[in-house]
Amino acid sequence: MTDVDALVRGIVEGDRRALARAITLVESTRADRAATGATVLDRLLDRTGGAARLGISGAPGVGKSTFIEALGLHLIGEGHRVAVLAVDPSSARSGGSILGDKTRMEELVRSEGAFIRPSPSSGTLGGVARRTREAMLLCEAAGFDVVIVETVGVGQSETAVDDMVDTFCLLVSPGGGDQLQGIKRGIMELADLVVVNKADGDLAAAANHAASDHAAAVHLLRRKSAAWAPEVLQASAIEGRGIAEVWQAVGRQRAALAEVGDLERRRAGQATAWLWSEVTDRLTTSFRRDPEVGRLLPELEAAVGDGTVSPTTAALRLLDAYRGLTGPVTERSLPTPSAGSGDEDA
Repeated sequence: MTDVDALVRGIVEGDRRALARAITLVESTRADRAATGATVLDRLLDRTGGAARLGISGAPGVGKSTFIEALGLHLIGEGHRVAVLAVDPSSARSGGSILGDKTRMEELVRSEGAFIRPSPSSGTLGGVARRTREAMLLCEAAGFDVVIVETVGVGQSETAVDDMVDTFCLLVSPGGGDQLQGIKRGIMELADLVVVNKADGDLAAAANHAASDHAAAVHLLRRKSAAWAPEVLQASAIEGRGIAEVWQAVGRQRAALAEVGDLERRRAGQATAWLWSEVTDRLTTSFRRDPEVGRLLPELEAAVGDGTVSPTTAALRLLDAYRGLTGPVTERSLPTPSAGSGDEDA
């Protein structure tokens, strides 16, 4: 049985083993362990919120891990404590991480001022683990004043990352205007900073062109906040150039948002999004575990598959079963239209 008091005390004292244990608990799919993890987090909430939260994404091969290591070492040199939550692709068979960033950030992982936690994405959209938010708060409670979330890459729903960080940084490779064709408008609209990495050697000229092209592109997009216009910078993680400038830009962006109250509003909105994400996850889990739903599901899936029952009708029957209603699908299954919804007869 987990000693919650000892675990909380260890995290407050900066014990990495206690922090890792707490993250393991909140990530657990076992209800009892997850509940213990939630209790630990509740006890520590008053110690959270003080860190700069930075999300870093980019296509595979752009150099995210090398960039994060260079940034992390720079920050530690300035006296910061840095936590990196590196979300790896998951094995379809075991669910475990495939890559393992601890092998790609060898210098950073040895630093006393850093904590690196690779977690499997487990199929979660947006390239983040299901419990990254909780892990981030636990790291803050342990005294880390910069938390970096590294995502799998440019995925289907990078809003998941934007919903938990103060600053969203998109890394791109030198490649000029042609590369813009491969970047979705949505992720460009989420970016607070665009960093052209690998701006060194033979790629220096290409990096200049890429920076100009991306600067023109972000200028045409709608801003997330009127207080901040996204900036485009260049960096070479291998040579360490541009890293300090990126961190300075992060500081400017957070200060600009804080000055007009947007940083506080952003975090409040993220907390609300987290609430509804939890509600959705738990309702889905409860729904799938319901015995009556389990009894009907194979039959209805087969009927939907062969076209004898519509997906809508099947869904309504499953919801009726979950709510303990019996008999044919009736209007009781349908949501009541809200006033002014336009569903009334003319």
